[in-house]
Amino acid sequence: MLQLTVQERGDTRTARFRFTLRLEAETSSTAAALDQLNGRLARVRTDLTALVQGDLNVSAPSTVPIRRSESPDRYRASTSISGLVSRSNYDTLIQRAGRLPGVRLQGMTSLASAQGQKELEERLLKRALERGQSQAASTASALGLSQVQLLRIDQRSQPATHGLTMAATAVPRFRPGEAPPPTGSLRLTLDYCLS
Repeated sequence: MLQLTVQERGDTRTARFRFTLRLEAETSSTAAALDQLNGRLARVRTDLTALVQGDLNVSAPSTVPIRRSESPDRYRASTSISGLVSRSNYDTLIQRAGRLPGVRLQGMTSLASAQGQKELEERLLKRALERGQSQAASTASALGLSQVQLLRIDQRSQPATHGLTMAATAVPRFRPGEAPPPTGSLRLTLDYCLS
């Protein structure tokens, strides 16, 4: 028996993006920081909801004291906001979010469509099986054997996503086609009978 491990990687077209924002407010009291955070969150919802596919996901806020030697105690309230945006609204979301007070764009993740994901998985599986068969045949030939039969496949795959961290400054416009495409990987452990 021959056991081979084959790994393939590939990419596919981006259908949409998952974005993550950090929203912060800082003032002299916890209550004031939360009030300011609520106001900023309302502005984010007003400015970005029309661009988002589905709902915005907002985590529960946290507050922490900030101690600085040169100033009295201050308090920071923060939350994370995430959602999905289409290719056509990619730049608009970056531009709007980057201009909102207290908002930092923490990253974009390229996502494939369901069809694109399926096609990528099929393409990777086909390439991995072809490569495994070729390696098994070469090994059989080197051993003076002629028969190769696949007995078992153990498959591990990772979905097509690609993280991308970017700041919403410096470049006048961001193009979705310039973002790294969704990538996926497939790892097969193949058991062959050689005879």
